[in-house]
Amino acid sequence: MIQTKEKDMKRIEKEFYDQGYEMIAGIDEAGCGPLAGPVVACAVILPRDYFNPLIYDSKMLYPSTREKIFYEILNNAIDIGVGICSNEEIDKLNIRNATRKAMERTLEDIEIQPDVVLIDGNIFDTNYNMLNSNGKRVIFKNIVKGDRKSITIASASIVAKVLRDEIMSEYEKLYPNFKFSKHKGYPTKEHLQELRKFGPTEIHRKTFKLVNQIRIDEVLLKLF
Repeated sequence: MIQTKEKDMKRIEKEFYDQGYEMIAGIDEAGCGPLAGPVVACAVILPRDYFNPLIYDSKMLYPSTREKIFYEILNNAIDIGVGICSNEEIDKLNIRNATRKAMERTLEDIEIQPDVVLIDGNIFDTNYNMLNSNGKRVIFKNIVKGDRKSITIASASIVAKVLRDEIMSEYEKLYPNFKFSKHKGYPTKEHLQELRKFGPTEIHRKTFKLVNQIRIDEVLLKLF
């Protein structure tokens, strides 16, 4: 089981606390890679003195551990915001822009506005004008692999992952031919076999190559 050190996971936050900033939010997403379903982003603001050594990159945690920490984050966070972009929006905007939009929506959803936002990856240009829901400019910092370096980003990654997994499990009830509760829409062997057998559903991302190719194959089979 991964256990982190407080000084390592709070080093970036400390840099901003030492500059006088108080509310620091971490933002991360879940669902860039799947062939189906939404991309879900989350913003988390934690108390300055809060720490849990199990909080880390959500992908590195066992599902049972991740869910346990999810509820602890909900109980301890100062505030949490969620942003979602549907598969239709992903097809319209492309996955990068849709992910950015979902992250922006977390700041619209969160009630306590952050002074600083730490963002996993490098999806925002450095000259991007990030605004909170009050129209005030927010300082932000891109951090590659931030969910392994920042407790707030790691917390956001866990909340986003658990919420998205729950959404996909609910979709399985609508589309029982697809084991969304198991593969979560990712391009696993099982999911690709389901796609070939049953064809894409309404929640599949039609612009994604693997999904689009199956749609083309379906048309060709009907024509010839």
